[in-house]
Amino acid sequence: MKFLKNYNIDIIKLKEGKHEFTFAVDKEFFEHFEASEFLHGGTLQATVHLDKLTSLMEATFEIKGDVILTCDRSLEEFGFPLSTEAKIIYKYGIEEIEITDDVLMITRDTPSINVAQLIYEFILLAIPAKKIHPDYAEEMDEEDFEGDGELVYISNEISDGKFSDENETEDDSDENTDPRWEKLKNLKKKD
Repeated sequence: MKFLKNYNIDIIKLKEGKHEFTFAVDKEFFEHFEASEFLHGGTLQATVHLDKLTSLMEATFEIKGDVILTCDRSLEEFGFPLSTEAKIIYKYGIEEIEITDDVLMITRDTPSINVAQLIYEFILLAIPAKKIHPDYAEEMDEEDFEGDGELVYISNEISDGKFSDENETEDDSDENTDPRWEKLKNLKKKD
């Protein structure tokens, strides 16, 4: 994909030290990731702060701007202000693999890294699970608190103001009881 090459950083040419790269994220960017079903464009700016060291590179991603989302309640489109920051570490090794979510291994002769997929993933993680138009946000807040304080489920029965487990049974006629326990039970009964 020719368009995504715009998100390459030529790391082989970089000297050790700090570098900064800025990328525009717009409707065309989202179309390449087939995210049009819930992201309808927007104008974002992704800034990558790259610190190249001897054995690794630290990349800090700052993404700011607005995305256009569809409200889950009214199906109206609205602008959502987005601001997120994430960090990725590129370690040098013998092959290119993902070690963890935030640590990637690359070879020393890797000419460039493409940050488009990472930018896309960081944007997705910054979008709320519940996408509510600002006109309906106040209503949703009131609905969210309506059920607060209500008891939904209880696993123990309440008897005489105390919790008792359903599985717990007291058998006073148990003959195999240690006599020391019997004396303690008698003390308890006197109270």
